[in-house]
Amino acid sequence: MPLQPKPADLSRIPGALKLYRVTSIITGTFLLLLVLMMVFRYGFLVDIELGGPFGFLALQPREQIHAIDLSTGILIAHGWFYVLYLFSDFRVWSLMRWDFRRFLLIALGGVIPFLSFIVERHYHRLATAELAALTATTEPSLGASH
Repeated sequence: MPLQPKPADLSRIPGALKLYRVTSIITGTFLLLLVLMMVFRYGFLVDIELGGPFGFLALQPREQIHAIDLSTGILIAHGWFYVLYLFSDFRVWSLMRWDFRRFLLIALGGVIPFLSFIVERHYHRLATAELAALTATTEPSLGASH
């Protein structure tokens, strides 16, 4: 029988799921931007310049960027948001007391384009259903003890 969340952790799970939802959306969005940036960089040999002499956004060869190198910014932002995504993954996984394979599957969502959106939706529903089932089974026993 799989482990179930500890009763003391049940109140923490909704907040952990909200953080996971937000980080998965942000990480997935930055991953898509990263893929686009990689297509520009390696397919067309240009990076994205922000606020340079050629307009608000411009595609320039890397050595000709004089303003903000948005390509590097996207790389850095995705990296940091992925760390936060892993933290939120770990938090949900540990509170729900799921097996390690689920942790790894959720973690892959931040490195495979579009997967974070699919994985988040699936595991958010799963956690919510498990939480509802646990709450339904523990509430009658709470009412009986009063």
